[in-house]
Amino acid sequence: MLIDDNDIDNFINEKLIKAYYFAENVYVHTSTKSALEFLKNIEVTLQEIPEDLIPSHLLLDINMPILDGFHFLDEFEKFAPELKKKIKIIMLTTSLNPMDIEKSKNYKHVVKFLHKPLTESELAQL
Repeated sequence: MLIDDNDIDNFINEKLIKAYYFAENVYVHTSTKSALEFLKNIEVTLQEIPEDLIPSHLLLDINMPILDGFHFLDEFEKFAPELKKKIKIIMLTTSLNPMDIEKSKNYKHVVKFLHKPLTESELAQL
């Protein structure tokens, strides 16, 4: 699942993910609000939907309008543990601020902090 307000980044990252067979299904959201709604719908039907429709990895940008990536993470913490344990979050951002890296370590579901652009070798490490 990609969450980034930049359409070009989403397009390139989706193509890269599919080209290297990292994921069969790629969900793209240009706002944290739509991504949260999507996850809420999954949470409600968690027991009924096929496992492969639940995103295993979520690549999240930090700098977005209205609700940024860290606000998304705060909201993500409110989801049911059964859903949260299925999703690994990777911060994928242009931010070079060391405080963003440190702040991301406060969220246990964030497993990695990457700088754009996403590469094949970074995908292989996930």
